[in-house]
Amino acid sequence: MGRPLLALPAVPGPELQAALLAALAGTGPALLPLPSDPAQAARVVAALRPDLPEDDEEVALVISTSGSSGEPKGVLLTAACLTASARAAEQRLGGPAGWLLALPVTHIGGLQVLLRALLAGAPPVVSSDLVAGTAALPPGRRHTSLVPTQLRRALAEPATAAALATYDAVLLGGAACPPALLAEARAAGVRVVTTYGMSETSGGCVYDGVPLPGVTAEVGEERISLSGPVVARGYRLRPDLTARAFAGSTYRTDDVGRWDGDRLVVLGRADDLVVTGGEKVAPAAVEAALAEHPSVGDVVVTGVPDELWGARVVAHVVLRPGLELTLEQARAHVAARLGRIAAPRELRLLPALPVLPSGKPDRAALRSPP
Repeated sequence: MGRPLLALPAVPGPELQAALLAALAGTGPALLPLPSDPAQAARVVAALRPDLPEDDEEVALVISTSGSSGEPKGVLLTAACLTASARAAEQRLGGPAGWLLALPVTHIGGLQVLLRALLAGAPPVVSSDLVAGTAALPPGRRHTSLVPTQLRRALAEPATAAALATYDAVLLGGAACPPALLAEARAAGVRVVTTYGMSETSGGCVYDGVPLPGVTAEVGEERISLSGPVVARGYRLRPDLTARAFAGSTYRTDDVGRWDGDRLVVLGRADDLVVTGGEKVAPAAVEAALAEHPSVGDVVVTGVPDELWGARVVAHVVLRPGLELTLEQARAHVAARLGRIAAPRELRLLPALPVLPSGKPDRAALRSPP
């Protein structure tokens, strides 16, 4: 008959915690967390069909991904891969800890915080107020997980920055972190650990460029492949997509990267690469370069069609208060670091960057005409 699938609103309270623990133990149905937005929830239900049982009895969690830009896909996560991820993270971070949950549990980043806390023996403190949440944590080791936008806002408030400096680890994922922001955080005493991973790998599985215990990362033909016990079984009701992306315990990502010694450097999604004048430009590299400019508070780089160049590099920039930046200054700054081909040919100044519910920049919105 298969395993029942329970669709449940993704609210990090006792109901979700109990359902998650029961799913992991095999005493309850597999769990499908639903977004809080009714329209998004309806799309997830329509695509993933919780009325149908799950064929794989070992699947404990079905997490929806890519629903913001296309049809939602349901990533099939077993109790074994979720637990392997939580235990490997615990080992890398130095042992069990109390967790502050400041991310939505609609996505794997927030769900893994919840899972790590429960496996460590206590529910997390749930709060988007980092100062109040930190004060509510019991004594001892403490960890939290943020996206770069949250970190940037936290560093702008002295009390919040001081609170973050009390953590043994602040995991940072969901989007690439500009080097300047990382340096600012570490200068403030915040112990940032950059993470790379996705729903298909039970969340972050590469910390500070180094795979977690049991995880192997490979770069072939530029694409990154991740292998190990953290890898999902595939996609619910989509054998075609599963066959394309999964091979046993290996997941072939849509990201491109390279090795810098023994550390993995993620350059961004393959479909985000900008082919301009016949050359490939990695938006992440241009973003990192622009983030070093003193006028730049936040930046996302995209490509837009161009009759002459095929595509042109566009920089979407949020300026630091009271500062200015011209296109010529931005081009010179990037060209000095990456060469002229990578220099943006258009500069769009914005009051704030649009973001998805996960906290990632909304690149699709940024590609639209201004």
